[in-house]
Amino acid sequence: MRRVTPSLVIGLLSILLASYAIAHGNEKHVMGTVTKIEGGVISIRTPDSGEKTVNIGSGTKFIKGQKPATQQDVKVGDRVVIHAKQDGDNLEATEIKIGTSSSYARKAK
Repeated sequence: MRRVTPSLVIGLLSILLASYAIAHGNEKHVMGTVTKIEGGVISIRTPDSGEKTVNIGSGTKFIKGQKPATQQDVKVGDRVVIHAKQDGDNLEATEIKIGTSSSYARKAK
């Protein structure tokens, strides 16, 4: 039986983390629960009880589960993960992933 050396594990983790960082570039991640969505702005309550506001642009992609969605699919109370670019003092959403109730139910078990 072969042993996995710590340096091999560290090397593989470094490669995985680097590829993740490259995939998202300089984007910020905002995770939490939608508290308000109005016009081109979405407000999120984050796990640390903070409140973040993110602008929604014409190029923002929406995804629910594995399928494309629209802004109308986002409701107050939905859990979301937002990938956003910093635009001065504001965040501009490039992608909004909407949680599905079935995925949260599976994680709770």
